[in-house]
Amino acid sequence: MALEVAAFYDRQTATVSYIAADAASRRAAVIDPVLDYNPRSGRTGTGSADRIVDYVTERGLTVDWLLETHPHADHLSAASHLQERLGGRIAIGAGILEVQERWREIYDLGDDLPCDGSQFDHLFADEEAFRIGGLQARVWHTPGHTPACVTYLIADAAFVGDTLFMPDYGTARADFPGGDARALYRSIRRVLSLPPETRLFTCHDYCPGGREVAWETTVAAQRAENKHVREGIDEEAFVAMRSARDQELDAPELLLPAVQVNIRGGHLPPPAANGTVYLKIPVNRF
Repeated sequence: MALEVAAFYDRQTATVSYIAADAASRRAAVIDPVLDYNPRSGRTGTGSADRIVDYVTERGLTVDWLLETHPHADHLSAASHLQERLGGRIAIGAGILEVQERWREIYDLGDDLPCDGSQFDHLFADEEAFRIGGLQARVWHTPGHTPACVTYLIADAAFVGDTLFMPDYGTARADFPGGDARALYRSIRRVLSLPPETRLFTCHDYCPGGREVAWETTVAAQRAENKHVREGIDEEAFVAMRSARDQELDAPELLLPAVQVNIRGGHLPPPAANGTVYLKIPVNRF
């Protein structure tokens, strides 16, 4: 089995989207695509996502899956746009049901948001297997950053979302609604139980110290070098560090616009009676 991975870095949100393709069958999955959003004007754009469309088209790939590692707080998902252009099934972990329930109350969405996952084409259970052409793939539920976080194990690689960053940046925050530092630690230890040579692909890179952007590491490197969870750092030390650090962090710039789109599978809210789409911003909630 030959897994081909192409990465697409969005500098505005420091997000890395991926195409994971089976070299033999030319079947592919897109992971964590970005919809451009200008918070000053409220305008969306598809420039980032259309780079993926161009890559798929030029290489004659067929997209079977549009995979979300979790409902992102730092960018709007382009899954809906890519489905219109490329096809494929939009999927996320079954933990999205809990996230929908929590955020429906925060946004006061009421019956406008059914909390049944119907906005997605498929909800993955923990340990569920699927295929991308001839590639074997599996889903691990890895909560902590959010209750819906999953890791996609595809061939010799794992796409870890926000659970882990590059070793010099550490790990995801755990203070969003439903977040849990203790659950995050245990999810990370699960990921780091994979064979040492397993390739890990992160969803973000913030280039600490001004270094060049990077998004691929290994289990061995994380075990040896991750500043938050390398070998020798136990659960209690991690929870204390993560909890203290999270108290110092500002909310992500696009948290409130993004989550209400991402819990809808990348679909914008329906237009109001005047034909305009509106995003809701809860005041003084965070």
